[in-house]
Amino acid sequence: MRNTNEMEIRFDGKSANEGFARVAVASFMTQLNPTVEEVADVKTAVSEAVTNAIIHGYENEVHKVSIRCRIEENVFTVEVSDKGKGIEDIEEAMRPMYTTKPEQDRSGMGFAFMEAFMDSVEVESEPGKGTKVRMKKTIGKGREIWTTQSL
Repeated sequence: MRNTNEMEIRFDGKSANEGFARVAVASFMTQLNPTVEEVADVKTAVSEAVTNAIIHGYENEVHKVSIRCRIEENVFTVEVSDKGKGIEDIEEAMRPMYTTKPEQDRSGMGFAFMEAFMDSVEVESEPGKGTKVRMKKTIGKGREIWTTQSL
């Protein structure tokens, strides 16, 4: 049996809850003994995904955002989902600098940041039904090498 652990939270899609989401996910992943950089990477990616759900998915109406986290061995998976308007063209939405809200000074870099800070990013979306962003990061990559070399 593999070493696993899971958690799920739901909260109102309000900008004020974005910080809560970051801290909740960071707290859950501490059992993997991540580096400060790994925690910062995951927090940044979660922040971008939650912000997308609130601003683009719900267009600032208040509905629920869900986050599911799963730890399997040293792989951390986080899913951020909404039941908002969905994405018509996922490939276009993931293109750096693409934004549907230029009037709100949105940079269009949310997915690019998620991809930069996580090992993988998958997006499932259906117009009118919502969006799920699944991100994975292996925690502790490279630390085994350091430990072995330092002996």
